Amino acid sequence: MDWQGQKVVEQLMQILLVISGVVAVVVGYATESFRAMMLIYAGGVVLATLITVPNWPFYNHHPLKWLDPSEAEKHPKPQVVAKKRFSKK
Repeated sequence: MDWQGQKVVEQLMQILLVISGVVAVVVGYATESFRAMMLIYAGGVVLATLITVPNWPFYNHHPLKWLDPSEAEKHPKPQVVAKKRFSKK
């Protein structure tokens, strides 16, 4: 899954959970049934999980282009420079 696919998945998950939560509360209030509310919300969680957790192909429309190992050797990894700590006297 690419970076843009991850962004889409997170937004989709949030939307599905909010919608299922709102529907669950409304139905639970209308029917005065806590069990119905919990079942509807659990169904929404399962649906969101089935849609967002697997690595579906449509979440990978913008794949990353990795360097070949030979190109990676030509461009060494940058070295981390230690920061100086200032002492209070």
